[in-house]
Order: sequence, then structure tokens, then C-alpha cells
Amino acid sequence: MKTAEVTMENVGGRQLRVARWRLDKPSDHPPVLFFNGIGANIEAVAPLAEALDDRGFIMFDMPGVGESPDPLIPYNTVTMAWTTTQLLDRFGLDVVDVMGISWGGGMAQHFAIQHPSRTRRLILVATSAGMLMVPGNPAALTKMANPRRYVDAEFMAKHFETLYGGALDGASGKSGHMSRLKPPSPRGYMYQLMAMLGWTSAPALPFMKKDTLILMGDDDQIVPLINGKFLNSLIPNSELVVMKGGGHLFLLSHKDESVEAIRDFLDAPDAEELSDAA
Repeated sequence: MKTAEVTMENVGGRQLRVARWRLDKPSDHPPVLFFNGIGANIEAVAPLAEALDDRGFIMFDMPGVGESPDPLIPYNTVTMAWTTTQLLDRFGLDVVDVMGISWGGGMAQHFAIQHPSRTRRLILVATSAGMLMVPGNPAALTKMANPRRYVDAEFMAKHFETLYGGALDGASGKSGHMSRLKPPSPRGYMYQLMAMLGWTSAPALPFMKKDTLILMGDDDQIVPLINGKFLNSLIPNSELVVMKGGGHLFLLSHKDESVEAIRDFLDAPDAEELSDAA
């Protein structure tokens, strides 16, 4: 987090802890707006933000997560997507490339659907279409729902491979990830769960024309690969890239491969550019 500028911002009636990388530096690329997984704080994905060093990057702790204060009232995908536009306005960001992992992949889809004029391209990581998802390994899901994984290091270490797959289970990878986590508040975690209850993007995705990269791991015990294939079948301009041996945290365990796939996708010319060149 050494290269990030972190501030508390009051947007849309909410106090949010926001991290920004390189927004003040010139770039040929739009910045990346990132939505994190459930209960995960900014620090958990800081390595990715730092690796994409040729463009800006912005993300925030959801209410009650990380160091954002508890939400006073529940929120949903609609209100949080609108709040995010207010945050982008605060920093003069008109158009962004939108990216999300797991729970945040749902938010990323909703943001792109609700605010297409603010979205250039979309990257969905280890995620699903929401309510219509094919559930993962029951053993992993029960551990995922247990807030002890954030507050009890022994519990997290014991069940790490069940939760996230074996690819990041080496001592340095596991300890590095665990050291970056800060537990959400009980209310923050509950409200984040509630925000997606009954939500699905499936009816809208066939009408969404944004170029979309879907990144999935074939050893993901929480969001199985079939969910990525379902998204790929629904989104017209999408491509699916599968990380071999990747668990739910392949974005970190397969960092180099993930960054390469993300760069290739974001830097590819638009269809209009290709037609002009022809």
C-alpha cells in the first residue's frame, strides 16, 4: 500500500475509505475501478493495483468493511452503484474499466448495466450471475459463511485450502494474504450479504454490449468454473480465460498470468479501431 493514496471520502451520504493509485499521473489508459470480494478490505487486492502500474486504479472498502464505518441502513446494488458514480465524479473520472472479484464481480456487472456510459470494458473474476449461480463445494461454502475466517487465524489457516484452493497454500502466499486481511464488522458483513439477496444479472446480460473478460479458476471451490461458462454464454462480447489449478484466489496465486490476461484484454484495440485500420 506504499504507492496508494488513501483517504476517507463522504459520497452519497456514506463515509468510505478509498484507495487510489496513479490517478494524478498521465496514462494512455482509463483507470480501473475495482470491486472487492465480500468482507475483503483494500489491502487484500493492493498487489494487483500495484502490478497494473501503467494506469490508474481506484477501489474502496464497502460500508462496515476494512476501515469504512458501519452502514446506518442497508444498501443494495442500485444504491451502491450510484454511490460509486459519485465517487468517480469526486476525482474527475468519466469513464473507467470496471473489474470485480467474487461478490464484487456482481457489483461490477451491475455497475456496467446501470451505468454503461461510465464503463468502457468489464473484467469479471471468480464470479457468477448471482442468484442463478451453480453453488460450490458445501464444505467451502460453510467455511466461507463463517466470520471466524477473518478473526481467527488458526481457523483460517486450517481451512485455507478448502476455502481458496491449494495454489496459494504455500507458507508465503497464505501468510501474505492473511496478513493483509482485516475483519469486517458483523453489521458490515451482514449488509453486504443482504445486498445481493435475490439479485441476478442474467436477464440483462444478453443486452449488455461491453467487451468483457471472464477469468475463472478450474479448482475454485467457492464459485465453480461452470458459472464463468454461463456468463460467457450470456454476454455477447465476452471471452473466458481459465487459470489451470486456480482456486478462488487465483488472482494472487496466478498473479503473473492474471495480470498478463488483464493487460492483453484492456489494451486490445476496439472493434472500431480495427475497422478504421482496415
